[in-house]
Amino acid sequence: MQNISPDRIFSVSDSQDFELLALKIFNYQMTNCEVYRRFVSNLGIDILEVKDLNNIPFLPIELFKSQKISCSKDEPAIIFSSSGTTGQSQSRHFVHDIEFYIQSYKTAFNLFYGDISKYTILALLPSYLEREGSSLIYMVNDLIGLSENPKSGYFLNDHEHLLQTLEELKTSETPTILIGVTYALLDFVENHTIKFPELIVMETGGMKGKRREILRTELHELLCAGFGLTRIHSEYGMTELLSQAYSKGSGIFQTPPWMKVRIRDTNDPLTLLGNESTGGLNIIDLANIHSCSFIATQDLGKCYADGSFEVLGRFDHSDIRGCNLLVQ
Repeated sequence: MQNISPDRIFSVSDSQDFELLALKIFNYQMTNCEVYRRFVSNLGIDILEVKDLNNIPFLPIELFKSQKISCSKDEPAIIFSSSGTTGQSQSRHFVHDIEFYIQSYKTAFNLFYGDISKYTILALLPSYLEREGSSLIYMVNDLIGLSENPKSGYFLNDHEHLLQTLEELKTSETPTILIGVTYALLDFVENHTIKFPELIVMETGGMKGKRREILRTELHELLCAGFGLTRIHSEYGMTELLSQAYSKGSGIFQTPPWMKVRIRDTNDPLTLLGNESTGGLNIIDLANIHSCSFIATQDLGKCYADGSFEVLGRFDHSDIRGCNLLVQ
């Protein structure tokens, strides 16, 4: 979309500006993304009647596993793919302008945490490092590069080295962020403990089939005890998005200005629910300009009046409603 630059998206000023830009992107994607156009057509929606944010249809995220969701016929700059589990299809996100992703995570990080160069970035992401196509690894690689501390880096499964590095950073009073996949952080604290109250531990979610799923409250209690913290941060992102939301504790996520969350009825996916109602999470990500900015995820959650949200779980496959309206 030649007349909407990354700078335009990442300088959204208020809700009115967001809605104006979202409607413009909706019309662009209806014209140029064949899969989205066919999906909306199958719903019987007249696009001329889509005049406000609440009328925009959300594309089921499952379609990223079977369809090429793209507004361009050109070769993508990069293809991000989900981890998936054995026997399941991977989601693929065809990214035609990587600058939208780079500017998205840099701007959001600066918004929530400040200047990246002032932090040491430690990464405990073994399952992501062991495959190709991870959008999280792309982001963390760049954040590590932007950090000015030579101790920044990956630790894979080297927990002894990680513990030693944390001790050194604690002693030197260096601002530090440890980004980790859930099961790897739990593996670490089962064998090591440290009291580093200034440390930011950011869990990215996911047991990746390595452990049984546990409640967020239990997870955060275990991690707080292991690292000597009072709260755990979280990152909410996925292959199909180019933006992330962040929680600085209690599992309550805040979005950057170009990203919003809506709640849909689990039995009627075209119906949006009000604040503090539990339902499916619909994500508006304006950075997804060249694929689809309006995505119905498989996560369950609720939104609050200030625009924050929390994730309460995931749909069982049997609980997903409305998927008979997928592209024929």
